[in-house]
Amino acid sequence: MFRPCIDLHEGKVKQIVGASLDGNSSGPRTNFVSDKPSTWYAELYKRDGLKGGHVIMLGPGNETAAREALRSYPGGLQVGGGITNENAHSFLGDGASHVIVTSWVFRNGKVDWERLKELSKRVGKQRLVLDLSCRKRGEEYFVVTDRWQKFTDLALGPEAFKKLAPWCDEFLVHAVDVEGLCEGIDLSLVEKLAQWSPLTCTYAGGARSLADLEAVTQAGNGRVHLTIGSALDIFGGTSVRYAEVVAFNRNLAKQKIR
Repeated sequence: MFRPCIDLHEGKVKQIVGASLDGNSSGPRTNFVSDKPSTWYAELYKRDGLKGGHVIMLGPGNETAAREALRSYPGGLQVGGGITNENAHSFLGDGASHVIVTSWVFRNGKVDWERLKELSKRVGKQRLVLDLSCRKRGEEYFVVTDRWQKFTDLALGPEAFKKLAPWCDEFLVHAVDVEGLCEGIDLSLVEKLAQWSPLTCTYAGGARSLADLEAVTQAGNGRVHLTIGSALDIFGGTSVRYAEVVAFNRNLAKQKIR
């Protein structure tokens, strides 16, 4: 199904090319800057019953906007970006259904299992999402951290998902190489996620059409959700109407009930 997003950069809702978040002086490549606050998007998703969307804080200066969005849609949104053992509970208290973590559970390019177990026990595995956003190196997909710029030594595969699954509720995977480009999804990665992960996954990156949503629904065997960002009309896109993805979810829900 479609899952929405609210990407925050410098306190504003934006759509950014993922691989360009490298901290250089020219700044990231930005596809869209909204004139609407984060709460407008949260209230829209709440109105249309879209759950499981993610609020991502891309760097500093976004916490206020993130918390305002969470308070506007209690229990409907997940939040990530700078989440640690110290602040996770406060975001849950502000209405997040889950906290999303990557960088905090990776140190020196490796999974810090003690940190992961500590956070999982502290917030409860049912409220923790692991962000395994990745970039391709050779034929493998490696998890990247720190605004998607640093490669870890964790290659995605069945063993990695099997070891991580006991400590979280879901996985979020941005395909960073295609994130924000609107040039099509990495369907091979979607298929692999459906095969590898024992838990629900949300895939993000490159979606540009309703056909992409249909392809992910089919290839993901109903276990991989899709986030569409830059292509959506509510983010300045021209190839996917927000009303279409809302209708898609409602029709899929009706089919499941039957």
